[in-house]
Amino acid sequence: MIKKNFLVFLIGAFALALVSWGYVGHQTVARIAENHLSPQAKVAVKSLLGSEAITDVASWADEVRNDPAYKNTAPWHFLNLPLGLDYAAFEKAVKGQRQENVYSAILAQEKVLKNESSTREQKVISLKFLVHFIGDAHQPMHISRAEDKGGNTIQLQYDNKGTNLHSLWDSRLIDQEGLSYRELAGKVDQATPQIVKQAENTDPMAWVWESYQISSKLYPEIEKNNKLGEDYYKAHIEIVNERLELAGLRLAAVLNALFKNAVIPAASTASASTIAKEETVPAVGIDAKDAAGYTGKLVKLTSKAYSHSDKGSFVLVNLGAEFPNALLTLVLRGPAKTLAENIDGKMVTVTGKVIDYKGRPEIEVRDTAGISLK
Repeated sequence: MIKKNFLVFLIGAFALALVSWGYVGHQTVARIAENHLSPQAKVAVKSLLGSEAITDVASWADEVRNDPAYKNTAPWHFLNLPLGLDYAAFEKAVKGQRQENVYSAILAQEKVLKNESSTREQKVISLKFLVHFIGDAHQPMHISRAEDKGGNTIQLQYDNKGTNLHSLWDSRLIDQEGLSYRELAGKVDQATPQIVKQAENTDPMAWVWESYQISSKLYPEIEKNNKLGEDYYKAHIEIVNERLELAGLRLAAVLNALFKNAVIPAASTASASTIAKEETVPAVGIDAKDAAGYTGKLVKLTSKAYSHSDKGSFVLVNLGAEFPNALLTLVLRGPAKTLAENIDGKMVTVTGKVIDYKGRPEIEVRDTAGISLK
């Protein structure tokens, strides 16, 4: 059973590596966007996401990728094309794609958010997707060749450690900066006149064309030398940072335009009534080892936090034992994430609804009022 769970974990971790700037990269893009949102856009985002910020949902599209309900979204993260196309041929090839891709996905999410007939739930999901996909469109290796899966099968050495071209551009170069997403956003969000002018182009075709031009140069570089280190980092990190900045500024520009005259659908009366009823139901005091038997119920329990894992937009906390033998997994999101720094070894008292995630009990907490540490 342990081997099976570990295999599932490895497969999930590998799959995440295929489809993302990396948590820090996506959160950096979202943070930059937050810095440039109009007052109207801020209100609209808050109305849709509630206690979550766009930095909290920046990697949501990756997190749900293995959910059966979203299995069809895997191709939405990238665009595969042959090298050597000029702009006219590139544009024709993109628009002629039969498979959905990051370009078509961005247009689709914008359409949902523009449509006043879209439900609140549809707009929430599309906003989360849009935040992520605009980031993906600016990652050069997401607009690249199909035959090597966007550089995933091109093996190389970076700082004497094995990796691949896609992962190098997703996270390895960013990780070498050693900065949190807030620090990285502060560093790269310079908004120079040149960058601001570039960022004014909110046509996704222009974004993917820029990424395609960059990836077209990265391939021959690796063919010449696949043992990379500090020289490669110095030669390319400014490109990475510029792509992050442009993605953030353009995300802000898109959201500002979309929500200029936004009408945010109110939560349905039925949903509000259901929530009100749930809030009046008293929590049942239980032992963490019995949590699996209370799926769907509001409970209160106390258990020791053995370890935690920061996944970027959320933090997983193992209660009762170390992973994979934890009695319950605590999922901290939004403001509750701030508790993770001092949670290991503490006795945690939490109130929340038990959910089943792949046969294992979890409680998700967003508000710090729902949890206490001793």
